[in-house]
Amino acid sequence: MLKGVMTQSQTIMSGGNAAFIEGLYEAYLADPQSVAPEWRAYFDELRGGASETAHSAVQQAFYQPGTQRRGLAATASTAPASASLSGAQQAASALITAYRVYGHISARTNPLKMRGLPVVPELTPEFYGLSDTELNEHVQEGAFSGTLRDVIAQLQQTYCGAIGFEFNYLPAPERKWFQERIEPTRGRGTYSAEERRRFFKKLNAAEGLERYLHIKYVGQKRFSLEGSESFIPLLDRIIQQAGKYGVKETVIGMAHRGRLNVLVNIFGKKPADLFAEFEGKKKLSDNPDVAGDVKYHMGFSSDVRTPGGPMHLALAFNPSHLEIVSPVVHGSVRARQDRRGDTERKQVLPITVHGDAAVSGQGVVMETLNLSRLRGFTTGGAVRIVINNQIGFTVSDPRDTRSSRYCTDVAKIANAPVLHVNGDDPEAVAFCGDLALEYRQTFGKDVFIDLISFRRHGHNEADDPTMTQPIMYREIKGHPGTRALYAAELERAGVLKPGEADEFIERYRDRLDAGDAVVEEIENLEQSALAADWSKYVHTHWTEETPTAVPQATLTELGLKLAEVPAGFQTHRGVKRVLDARRAMAKGEQPLDWGMGEMLAYATLLVEGYSVRLDGQDSGRGTFSHRHAVLHDQNAQDPMNEEYVSLAHLSPNQGRVEIVDSTLSEEAVLAFEYGYSTSEPKALVAWEAQFGDFANGAQAVIDQFLSAGESKWQRLSGLTMLLPHGYEGAGPEHSSARLERYLQLCAQKNMQVVVPSSAAQIFHLLRRQVLRPYRKPLIVMTPKSLLRNKLAMSPLSELSEGRFQEVIGDDTVQKARRVVISSGKLHWELFEARDADKEGYAGTALIRLEQLYPFPAEALRAELARHPGAQVVWAQEEPENQGAWLMIREDLEQALAEGQILTHASRPRSASTAVGYASVHALEQAQVIAAALGEPVTRKAVEAEVRKTAQTGVQS
Repeated sequence: MLKGVMTQSQTIMSGGNAAFIEGLYEAYLADPQSVAPEWRAYFDELRGGASETAHSAVQQAFYQPGTQRRGLAATASTAPASASLSGAQQAASALITAYRVYGHISARTNPLKMRGLPVVPELTPEFYGLSDTELNEHVQEGAFSGTLRDVIAQLQQTYCGAIGFEFNYLPAPERKWFQERIEPTRGRGTYSAEERRRFFKKLNAAEGLERYLHIKYVGQKRFSLEGSESFIPLLDRIIQQAGKYGVKETVIGMAHRGRLNVLVNIFGKKPADLFAEFEGKKKLSDNPDVAGDVKYHMGFSSDVRTPGGPMHLALAFNPSHLEIVSPVVHGSVRARQDRRGDTERKQVLPITVHGDAAVSGQGVVMETLNLSRLRGFTTGGAVRIVINNQIGFTVSDPRDTRSSRYCTDVAKIANAPVLHVNGDDPEAVAFCGDLALEYRQTFGKDVFIDLISFRRHGHNEADDPTMTQPIMYREIKGHPGTRALYAAELERAGVLKPGEADEFIERYRDRLDAGDAVVEEIENLEQSALAADWSKYVHTHWTEETPTAVPQATLTELGLKLAEVPAGFQTHRGVKRVLDARRAMAKGEQPLDWGMGEMLAYATLLVEGYSVRLDGQDSGRGTFSHRHAVLHDQNAQDPMNEEYVSLAHLSPNQGRVEIVDSTLSEEAVLAFEYGYSTSEPKALVAWEAQFGDFANGAQAVIDQFLSAGESKWQRLSGLTMLLPHGYEGAGPEHSSARLERYLQLCAQKNMQVVVPSSAAQIFHLLRRQVLRPYRKPLIVMTPKSLLRNKLAMSPLSELSEGRFQEVIGDDTVQKARRVVISSGKLHWELFEARDADKEGYAGTALIRLEQLYPFPAEALRAELARHPGAQVVWAQEEPENQGAWLMIREDLEQALAEGQILTHASRPRSASTAVGYASVHALEQAQVIAAALGEPVTRKAVEAEVRKTAQTGVQS
C-alpha cells in the first residue's frame, strides 16, 4: 500500500515527513488554492473553519508545550481520504508541491562538481514508498501530465535542471505567475538561431577581451570575468529586452569584477581608451585638481539601440567598497524617474551586480533591500545579479562566508524571488534574464539572478589561489570554459558551422587591435538627450554672487500658506501653537525662528520651479520638533490618509517636494541621496542626521563619494547634509557632529562646511545652494537648543534683503582690544555673557565665522582690520583636538592684521567628543566662555551655568 497516501486507518505520511507537510501547510495558509484539493480539504477540517489569522488549533497540532515538535503528519490519523483520488494522483500532488518548495536544492546549478549534488528525500519516489505500478499510473495536475514516472521526470527537468527557482514564499499571485511561465519547462530552449548566435557573440566577446588583456598586459590587475562570462550575454539580453518594455534608461552598479568587460562589450567604450589606461597614458583631465581613479572603478555612459528605441545606459562610478554602489544607483534611478514623471517607475531600470561573498557579508545590502518598497525610496524594483564565483578573496568554504544556505538569502527580507542558474548554460541564463525583467516590470519588485560560476584566476591577476584552494582550482584548471562548451552545442545544433566559432574569435581580436568600439548598437558617445545637463555647473567658483533675497510680499503669502491646514484637519495642540506663531511671523508681527526660516527657503525654491527632497530619520517633524513640514490629523481614521504637507500646496506650477521620514539607516540612505543628487542638478537634495554624529555610520559614503567623487571621477553633487551639532550637556553621542572630520576632508574646493547662526542665514544658505550654479556638497552644522533661541531669530526684512554672510562682524564695537571669533551656538552664549557685563567687556568684539570652508579669508581679514593690535581669540565648544581649531589655525593666522596675536579657547583635549555629566559639562562650558572673554572662572558663574543647563539642556 502507498506509504504516503492516507486511508481511513492510516496517516497521510509518516512522521519523518513532517517538514514537508508543514511546508505544504504554510503554502495553504498563504493561498488555499495553491495546494491539491485533498490537502485543502484536510487542512480545512483540521482548522475547523478558522480564519487565516486565527488558527491556534492547527498551531497546537504542530507544537505541544514541553514536548518535541510533532509535525502535522503525526496528528493526521483521523483524516479521511478522498475516495475519488488514487494514491498515485495524491502522490503527484505532494511531489509537485515538494519540487516547488525544495527543487532548487537539488538543481544542477553548479558548473563545478567538487561539492556534489545535494539529495532531498522529499523529491524521491522512495520517500513516498511508491511501487512500480503506481509510478506507471497516469496522473494529471495543472501543466503536469503523464504517468507518475513521467511527471517526476517533468518535475526534475523543471525544478532541478540548470535553474533553481526560489519563489514559494511569495504571495499567491506571484507564485502562480512563476508557475505559469516555467511548468513544465515552458518557454525554455526555444530561442531562435539568431538569438542563440547573439548569445554566443557576446560570450565570445566576454572571453575574448579577457584573454586579449591577459596576454597583452601580463600580471596587471583587471579583476577578470573569466569563469563567469555568461554575465555579458545576460546583461545584453536584459538591456535589449528592456527596450521592448519601454525602458528608456538603465543604471548599472557593480564592483570591479568584470567591470572592464562591461565597459567595452556593453557600453561600447573604445578598447584603445582602455589600453591607454593600462599603459598609464589616459587622463581624465590636465587639471591638477583631478586625481583620477583606477580603471576598474570608472563609470561610463552611452546610448544604445534596442527593439523599443534608444536607451541611455549609465554605469555608476564605484570605489572598492563593493556593495556601497547599490544605494547610489537606486538614488540615481529615483531622480531620473522623478525627472521623467515616471510614477509607475517602469521607464528607468536599476541593475545592481553583486559578488557572492559581499552580498551576504556587507550590511549595506540589507539596508538597501529594506528601502526597496518604502514610498520615499522605491524605484519599482531592481534586477540584482550576483556573480557567484563561489569564493570571496581567498575563502571558498561557505562555512566561512555566510550562515545561510545561499548567499542570496538576504533577498527574502524584500520578499524577492531568486533564480539560481548554472553559468555554463547561456540559454538558461538568458531565460533567467527574461523572467527577471518581466517579473520586475509586472510586480515592481526586486528579483535576484544568482549566476553560479567560478573564478579562473585569483582575486586579482597577481594572486595565486592554489595556495589556499587547491581542490577548487584543480577542477577549474580542467574546465574548458563556457564559450567552448556552448560553441560545441551550437555546432551540434547546426546554429554554427564547423570552424565558425574560431572565426568569431578572429573578428573580435581584429576589432580590439583596431581600437574602435566593438558594440554595434551604440548611438552616440556625446551628451545624451536622455540625461541631465550638467554643463552650466562646471568651472564655477564659490565666490560667484547669486541673489537669494525674496520680496516681502511673497514671503508673507507663502508663510501664511505654510500655516494653513485643510478644513476639518485637527492638528496637535503643540503643532497648533507653532502654526499660530508662523502666521504672526509671516505678517512681520514677530521675528522668524529657525524652523520658519528653513521652511520659507523650501517654499520659495518650490514656487520658483525647483524641487526639494529632504529625508532623515525624523525629518517631517524634525528631531527637535522645529520643522513640522508634515502634519498629522489627530482625528484621522484612515492611517493612509492622515498627513498634510503644506509645501506641496503652494502653487499649481511649483516644483516637486518630498519630505521623507527614512528608515533607521545612515549608510544606505545617505548613499541613496548622493545618487539622487548626482542625477538631478535642479533640486535641493538634503539628508538630515537625527544627531550629527549619527553620520558616523555613513562614513564610507562621505569619504569615498562626497569628499572625493569630483576629484576621482569628475562627478558633481550638490547634496546637503544637515547635522545637528552643539554642546548642551546631552552626552558624547548627542553633542558633536565631528566637524573636524569634514574639515580634514576639505581640499581643492571639494565641498562647503558652514555653521549658520540665525534663521536668515539658513534661509539664504539653502537658497544659495540651489540658485548658485555651484554644485558641491554642503555640510551644515545645524543647531539644537538654538532652534528656539530668541537671539537666533531674524526679522522678515533680513530674508527680503541681503544674502548668506560667510563672516558677520560686530558693528557695536570699534577698534576692540579683544576680538573673539566663534561659530554657531557659542557665539550667542558669548554674546549673553558680554551683555551681562557691558562695562567690563566694552572693548570686546564678537565675530561670527559662518563658513569654515572654503575659508572666507578676505572677508575675515577685512573684519579683523577694523581692530588693529587687538588680541584675537578663536573660541570653540569642542575639545582642542576636535572641532575647527587645528584645521583652520593657519587660515586664521593668515587673516590677522598687523600687531594681532592669535590664541584659542576650547575644552581640553579629549578622547570622547563630550562628557556625559551635566555638571561637568556646565563647568567646561563656563571655562570656555571665560577663557574666550578673558575672565577667570568664578564659583558663582559655574553654579549659574549648572542651573541654566538643568533647566534648558537638550536631552537625548
